[in-house]
Amino acid sequence: MSIILDGETRVLVQGATGAEARRLIPTMQDYGTNIVAGVSPGKGGERVCGVSVYSTVAAALREHEADLSVLFIPARYSRDAALEAIDSGVPAVNVLAEGIPHHDACEVLTRAKEAGTLVIGPNSQGMMSPGKAKVGGTGGEVPDLMFTPGPVGVVSRSGGMGAELSMALTRAGIGQSTYIAIGGDLLVGADFVEILGRFEKDPETECVVMFGEPGTAREDQAAEFIASGGFTKPVVAMIPGEFMENMETPATQSHTGALIERGVGAPSRKKRLLREAGVHVAERFTEIVPLVRKALGKS
Repeated sequence: MSIILDGETRVLVQGATGAEARRLIPTMQDYGTNIVAGVSPGKGGERVCGVSVYSTVAAALREHEADLSVLFIPARYSRDAALEAIDSGVPAVNVLAEGIPHHDACEVLTRAKEAGTLVIGPNSQGMMSPGKAKVGGTGGEVPDLMFTPGPVGVVSRSGGMGAELSMALTRAGIGQSTYIAIGGDLLVGADFVEILGRFEKDPETECVVMFGEPGTAREDQAAEFIASGGFTKPVVAMIPGEFMENMETPATQSHTGALIERGVGAPSRKKRLLREAGVHVAERFTEIVPLVRKALGKS
């Protein structure tokens, strides 16, 4: 099985007539993604890669049912696009843009919670259920080089490193059930706890790999969730960036989520809490595959 996304998921593409969407829609279609419609204000009646485009989400939903909307929308317009999908009743929204203003992200996440809408992102690279479907830029034009079906769920704050991790597993002959890039912005929707809860219910996911980052308490919350019995399957995690804790002048961070205050958000704290919860924590990237093999009972 997979979580959130599979070959039956009906996908709506917002910003469908933009350059990035035009580039990636064919890669999603070729992989099996069930794209039912596109949305671009004022572009209703056009077609992109055989997909009908509507001027509003409401207009698209009058003709098609949708389970998930993926937003190929610049940061300054993402608030309006996400709220349009939420208010129209789309169950899940994948926000790809990085650097959405915090007050915009806060409004989106608040409205989503009130509506019961699942938000992935902002600053999400996308999602991939190997052999079934992909949304966003995940896997690019050659997803089969990075992903293959299997029993390991992957959830990462970093889109690039999550894909790199999945490729390392694939090269080692270890497949993935679903890969989700939750995003590295300060404010995001689904966090590690949300995704772990969904992987817990997936009978084909036998192990989960988490890739974290400095800043925020998301990994701390995941450790608490695991320790409390909320997630019972093996977890392998890597949290880079501990070297920065000893730097006289902190390094400039690219993601708004990389905030450390009074020790909260420090990689060393995250790793300690995860280890105390029974998680296998890798100190180096090369340790991840052996730890996964061990967790799967293949070593």
